[in-house]
Amino acid sequence: MWTALISWLIWSVLCIWSFWHIWFIRLVWCNQINKTNQTNQLNEKAQTDQTNQTDQIDQMNKAGWLNFFSILLVGLLVSRFTQMSDMNVWAGSPPAPKSTKAAGEAERGRAVFNGKGVCYYCHGIDGNKDQRPQLAADTAMLIAQLNPQPTDLRNPKVLYLKSDKQRARAIREGHPGTGMFPDTRMTDQELTDTLAYLALLRHEGSSKKP
Repeated sequence: MWTALISWLIWSVLCIWSFWHIWFIRLVWCNQINKTNQTNQLNEKAQTDQTNQTDQIDQMNKAGWLNFFSILLVGLLVSRFTQMSDMNVWAGSPPAPKSTKAAGEAERGRAVFNGKGVCYYCHGIDGNKDQRPQLAADTAMLIAQLNPQPTDLRNPKVLYLKSDKQRARAIREGHPGTGMFPDTRMTDQELTDTLAYLALLRHEGSSKKP
């Protein structure tokens, strides 16, 4: 509503200005014509001058009306544009683009768990505590001395972290009170994939028969 009102006001101002512009031009030209007539009253070519002046008035009228229609056209275009804007407003905003963030993939997370993330050093290959990789003697000794020992990721009942947000923070910043150190090398996508794989381990562990 306000947009239409503003459009109408702009169009009205343009029309008033165009009419005033035409009137002002005619006034100036008429004054010039009167002065020319007075100067050329004693001139034998008064008739020819009068004809020239008439032509000038015609040219002035044509120029004035051309300006008027140009301004009128601009006003119509402005009005049309505001109407289209109103239609877009009533139509509603376009839907927000869907998130382009890739979901976690457990198989990729398994590769990170058993590779770049070195999670398997402490938690075992594929989360099996009894299947530790072949490690250097000093590294293996340090892991054996951890207190408490690394958690069994396949047993949901002994896991203290209950949300992916907590797990992600523990991976990024380390887990206080344990031997888990911060991992800042993983990309965000690798972290998301690792969380998906940890969810798979918990599911597999909870589905095992006692």
